[in-house]
Amino acid sequence: MWIRIKTALILVLIVGVALFASDTPYLFIPLLATGIVIASHEWTKLMPKWRAPSLFVVLVFAVTMTTLLLPVTWPAWWAAAIVIWLMALSWVTKFPTSTNWYGQRLSVMGIVILTAAISAMFYLWQLSAWWLMYVFLLVWCADSGAYFVGRKFGKRKMSPNVSPNKSVEGLMGGLATGLAVVIGISLFKLEYTGMQLVLFVLLSLVTILASVLGDLFESMLKRRAGVKDSGTILPGHGGVLDRIDSLLSATPIFALGFWALQYFGFITI
Repeated sequence: MWIRIKTALILVLIVGVALFASDTPYLFIPLLATGIVIASHEWTKLMPKWRAPSLFVVLVFAVTMTTLLLPVTWPAWWAAAIVIWLMALSWVTKFPTSTNWYGQRLSVMGIVILTAAISAMFYLWQLSAWWLMYVFLLVWCADSGAYFVGRKFGKRKMSPNVSPNKSVEGLMGGLATGLAVVIGISLFKLEYTGMQLVLFVLLSLVTILASVLGDLFESMLKRRAGVKDSGTILPGHGGVLDRIDSLLSATPIFALGFWALQYFGFITI
């Protein structure tokens, strides 16, 4: 347990410095680049045997870094990722009866999912480091709420074939915890009211639901690949994908929704 806590504290310190120490991207970009290299390497372990894992890592890195230089393409990447996550929702509900999704197509899916998530994080950070921190906080609080409520009251399994410990009651607890965070920040920090408040709360709740799907999807991948963790680089936590699986699905959905709310004039920053 102490190793897990120590690793978490070090991660919080590193991420906090990268996010808030400078308004320039000179600290944040290296963090994203390091994350994408490690995450893409771990992704190859979850796919069917890949002949050249290093080639996949180089490809994901090149695509992601190039995409960061082309902001006009970001919404398209986020929309493509959402399509994949919608398909993943169907796959999770049918697992293990149907696993025809498990194949080399996971390489393309990995490129889209990782590129969309990294570009979404960079977009939110450019708006303000606090917007990216908001998504982190939303996901972490919802996950904590789901854990404690599910542990105390969980009876109905949400997806027993994928993640036996997750319950419907836990999901409700996570949504309630996340909703409290959303409303508190919306009313007292952002001062949203009326339609702004309604749309922002809805977007945040959808983001929480998406984060659960990301967690379930990675759990399904690990079960199909026959591995316990995506990696061992984080003592007590497993791999990078094990720590960011919820964010892979949550950040593109929040980014696209927030971008749309700004584009159509519902929210200004």
